[in-house]
Amino acid sequence: MSDFVSEFWNFYVTGIVLVSVIGCAVFLWSQGSANFTVGKTTGHAWDETLEEYNNPLPKWWSWMFYITVLFALGYLALYPGLGSFKGWLGWTSAGQHKAEVDKANAALKPMYDKYLGMDVKALAGDKQAMETGKRLFLTYCLQCHGADARGSKGFPNLTDGDWLYGGEPAKIEETISNGRMGVMPPHAHLGADTIKNLANYVRSLSGLPADPARAAKGREAFMTVGCTGCHGMDAKGMQAIGSPNLTDGTWLYGSSEATITETITNGRQNKMPVWKDFLGEGKVHLLAAYVYGLSHPQ
Repeated sequence: MSDFVSEFWNFYVTGIVLVSVIGCAVFLWSQGSANFTVGKTTGHAWDETLEEYNNPLPKWWSWMFYITVLFALGYLALYPGLGSFKGWLGWTSAGQHKAEVDKANAALKPMYDKYLGMDVKALAGDKQAMETGKRLFLTYCLQCHGADARGSKGFPNLTDGDWLYGGEPAKIEETISNGRMGVMPPHAHLGADTIKNLANYVRSLSGLPADPARAAKGREAFMTVGCTGCHGMDAKGMQAIGSPNLTDGTWLYGSSEATITETITNGRQNKMPVWKDFLGEGKVHLLAAYVYGLSHPQ
């Protein structure tokens, strides 16, 4: 009801609910006080011999219906259902969810506290801990990185040892806790020809087929139009700002000339959400160990 700005809707919903419930009781009472002649038909017949008799409702059925009406009224008094009235118990689905989550967290806190006191590398070698970490990963991380953690277009592979911000335990934990915001600015102002040269140069850096003449011009442009500010003179990137290494053959969006051209022209924006407030320190620590273990199977 919080979505309605007028109090009219509060009374509208309340009225419909009460009229519906009480109307059922009135209709049932009216049927109970009607005149019935047991054994006499109403004159309606189907399939020649199937007749409708004018018999009253069974008493047990009527009382069951009355009990249902009373139950509905009691429920509406205790729980939300009448417009903006919250019910005498003050119950909400959000409140119940929070209570259940708090109860589960309280039961699991000793386990996560134990894991929190362990070094990430040591934790990554604990099979029981990694089973729990895997369940956390499949609950919160699968949607972007996939069940096998190999990612997809725009979402990094967590198993290959290639890290934008660094693959040390502290960096992984920092990434999960605080999230990341990766931005590649658009460079459409450079013009289609220069961008095509740059795309060929970038492809040549990782040994992909490229036009030699355009790659040479692309290298010159790479050094002069600002690419080195993020990717470095050697194009190996900077983990401090999350700029990718362009020489290692690992591609987040794809290595085709068309895809690289699109990236340079339109830029890219990638966001890793912040998890520290939602998951808590213990779960983040365990997830960091699980992710670390994915690229360090030994």
